Amino acid sequence: MQTQRKTNRRGVAYSSSTSKYLLYGMHTVKFVLANPRRTISAIYATQSACKRLQNCKVQLPLNPRIVDMHWFKTFLGNSAVHQGIAVEVEPLKTCNIEALANAKLVLALDAITDPHNVGAIFRSAAAFGVDAVITTTRHSPKETGILAKAASGATEIISHVRVLNLADALRQLRLKNFLIIGLDSRGAQLLEDAGSITRCVLLLGAEGKGIQSVNQKECSLLARLKLPGKLQSLNVSNAAALSLHIVTQCEEIALRHLIR
Repeated sequence: MQTQRKTNRRGVAYSSSTSKYLLYGMHTVKFVLANPRRTISAIYATQSACKRLQNCKVQLPLNPRIVDMHWFKTFLGNSAVHQGIAVEVEPLKTCNIEALANAKLVLALDAITDPHNVGAIFRSAAAFGVDAVITTTRHSPKETGILAKAASGATEIISHVRVLNLADALRQLRLKNFLIIGLDSRGAQLLEDAGSITRCVLLLGAEGKGIQSVNQKECSLLARLKLPGKLQSLNVSNAAALSLHIVTQCEEIALRHLIR
């Protein structure tokens, strides 16, 4: 395993193998530190950030390396909102499709490549109780500090399934009695009218391109969002949040009918 060694202007080293990377931001780091599945190599923090961690009573797996703000500019750049804290980590192990046997709500992302959007989708997934997010090994971003920051800790608590072929994965889930709902602005029906939804995969396509035809064929139905305004499109992460709200509301209605 190759190791890259860098040193900032004050001589504080950052040694990383090619498989390791930095995640940053107080909220993200707290979730990383609380995740027993994470392998953490180093913690870099300013004095004030260390005090904030202590005040939050966060358990640290190792002692932080005290650095100044110049360290963060050197290794994260000027635009990163790091709040004086970063951790060097190894990638999380992803799940396989068999791990979704007992799942109720799953998100599948079809060639969504923007890490900001993918991170925001993970955040919405965590907020709405999604069991897992499926992405492909190609045409989807790997976890980076940018993605993790946008996810605000959600990548630590949502199961992540990476597949070689999304169409094959959707087919397997359909055979396991999942309702596969493709979100499409030209869908034949409104998502609100999809009926009783108690076990489903919500499939989202990239902005502009939408869901690929090979994956559309695996959908149980194509549904659109009801948008009353003149602009009939949303950013994909916003569309994900709205769709999850609708689907979870439909699930609650279905459960209330069952209880009665």
